[in-house]
Amino acid sequence: MIKESCIYSGNVIHKRFKPKEHFFKYRVFSLFVDLSEIKLISKKILFFSYNRFNLISFFDKDHGDRNGSNLSEWVIKNIKKQGIETKNIKIKLLCYPRILGYVFNPLSIFFIYDKNSCLIAILYEVKNTFGEQHTYIFKIQNKSKLVENNCQKKFFVSPFMDFDSTYYFKILYPEDTLSVVIDQRDKEGKLLFASQDGKRIDLSSKNLLFLYLKHPLMTFKIISAIHFEALRLWTKGIKLVKKKIKLKNNITIEN
Repeated sequence: MIKESCIYSGNVIHKRFKPKEHFFKYRVFSLFVDLSEIKLISKKILFFSYNRFNLISFFDKDHGDRNGSNLSEWVIKNIKKQGIETKNIKIKLLCYPRILGYVFNPLSIFFIYDKNSCLIAILYEVKNTFGEQHTYIFKIQNKSKLVENNCQKKFFVSPFMDFDSTYYFKILYPEDTLSVVIDQRDKEGKLLFASQDGKRIDLSSKNLLFLYLKHPLMTFKIISAIHFEALRLWTKGIKLVKKKIKLKNNITIEN
């Protein structure tokens, strides 16, 4: 029985505040996968596979070092650098699945829990459409169900967004509902508001198939929407920002 993993079905919202306002909202669903259950999920759900092509699938190479190596080992290696105890931890990953072999995850989030189910670390894994990735690692020290982190932007994401800015993350413990909020600000104020919300749904063959039929080409829609919204920004006269730094995979440990 799949006990720890689930699905969240909800909305992604982006609102840009300057130099010109821009807004979009899309319906999506995400997996919230306990990495220790991934093989069980593959056995229980006929049209879901782990590291193999299927209608819906999950590949290790889409995250972490992106070379197909074990993701749990990658997480443990990196949180040890923060002095975090890794014995008896539970690692869960919020991400989009592959659909018909394709996925693009602008943001994936690793949640690391101790043996008492307390959140002890979060890894924000950010990707851009240039095939690059940056992971921000935070140690969680308070016991509040609302987690707040902030850090300087260290990774080129959008060609329409200046590099010099700060991220403010706000996340509720993923339970019956999902709430992820990111405010991006520069010295003059708010640049961008982004959020993902959702309701928890049991991870079962019936529910996953229903959500696939409701969003049959969701992952293709995500990458198409990114380029469509970029075209809208360009037609509004927002200037392109030149990309100066090239990164493949990079990690920073934040305070």
